[in-house]
Amino acid sequence: MGRLLDVAFMPHPPIMVPEVGGREVEKITATVTAAREVAARAAAHQPEVVVIISPHGPVFRDAVGIWAVPELRGDLAAFRAGDVRFTYSVELELSRVIAEAAREKGVPVAWLDETACRRYGLAPELDHGMMVPLYYLRRAGIATPLVAIGMAFLQRQQLYAFGAALGRAVEAGPRRVLLVASGDLSHRLLPGAPAGYDPRGREFDARVKEFLARLDMEGLLAIPDDLAERAGECGLRSFIMGLGALDGWEVRGEVLSYEGPFGVGYLIAHLEPIRKEPGRSLLVECKKPAGESLPVRLARRSLEHYLRTGKVLPAPDPLPAELAARAGAFVSIKKHGNLRGCIGTIGPTRANLAEEIIYNALAAGLEDPRFTPVTIEELPELTYSVDVLGEPEPATLADLDPRVYGVIVSCGRRRGLLLPDLEGIDTVEEQVAIARQKGGIRPDEPYRLERFKVTRYH
Repeated sequence: MGRLLDVAFMPHPPIMVPEVGGREVEKITATVTAAREVAARAAAHQPEVVVIISPHGPVFRDAVGIWAVPELRGDLAAFRAGDVRFTYSVELELSRVIAEAAREKGVPVAWLDETACRRYGLAPELDHGMMVPLYYLRRAGIATPLVAIGMAFLQRQQLYAFGAALGRAVEAGPRRVLLVASGDLSHRLLPGAPAGYDPRGREFDARVKEFLARLDMEGLLAIPDDLAERAGECGLRSFIMGLGALDGWEVRGEVLSYEGPFGVGYLIAHLEPIRKEPGRSLLVECKKPAGESLPVRLARRSLEHYLRTGKVLPAPDPLPAELAARAGAFVSIKKHGNLRGCIGTIGPTRANLAEEIIYNALAAGLEDPRFTPVTIEELPELTYSVDVLGEPEPATLADLDPRVYGVIVSCGRRRGLLLPDLEGIDTVEEQVAIARQKGGIRPDEPYRLERFKVTRYH
């Protein structure tokens, strides 16, 4: 079995390479010393593959880019050190497994093989965000094949989920892996700094340093967007991806150094997974109730599959007995406890309940007129419930109970439905009034009532 050995957070200023920085390296002695230390610690564990994430690699707004070419080359010629040049073979099999694991988690991936590079106009190379950490790893004797990844402008939970998928892929494989998350902190620490000066740059760096020192992953994920923007940083997303690889583990680690004499924050930290502790998981998916029901799992998979592939999920084969009957069903989707979509059918419209749930999940996520369509970035933040409707029966007001029965109000061909046991609906009068409004039935129009029970799945 594979193993994630270490996660190293490293900066990438070319000036910390002596061939580039010359005497200026003396101004960042703590950074250089810590880089040597973290490389030595990693070398002692004898990694077989280095996975490196860089904010200056193939960066996409809506997907994580993974280099998928046999070989990557790079140099520091742009920094007047052309003799510093490296060539690495790419560990394509592990790259592929990571990409597949990420897609399974709903995280989009750009697989950057030669065809994709031509399409996007990309030249496969080791960028300086990779070259600088690799310089110190090579000096420590680590020159293994690479998996080379760019950070992405996805939501933070998506980036964290990618890291978690990466960690699971490493565990499932045969290789011992070192993960390097490359990134600088604020670029606005001093007047005259590369990105200008902002006094909140130091506040951002202090928070990142504190959260990593305390191994407070939730704190790092929750750093305000406006603070990160004010700081002009480039490392937060890489760090979040790196932390995701440690999801569900007890972690030992420390911040080895931090300094910023040139107006840019350089932080080096070393983290090491100790033992599995699933209760430490921050993944939204891992926090879903244990024993997710079959109807809910089918609804979730339906929307996730369609957003990833553009195709409708086939019904299970063989079909489980509880999904083989025909019935109406409603799929409800919530995000952070708030309704994100709810659509269903009063009676059966498909060949079986499985298909009813599959198509209604898509309608709830993509066609509810009250909401914009769900995006792939939101998937880890969603929860689902499925209500399977019993056969409606005629009813009067006296027969209704909003906690037990749903109601259908009809007038001619117009019908409005309200499910039972909804928060804030406490009386029969409220229930009927809302259902009537949903059907476009005026208060002075005659109407017919039906009631039904539901089986609710979470």
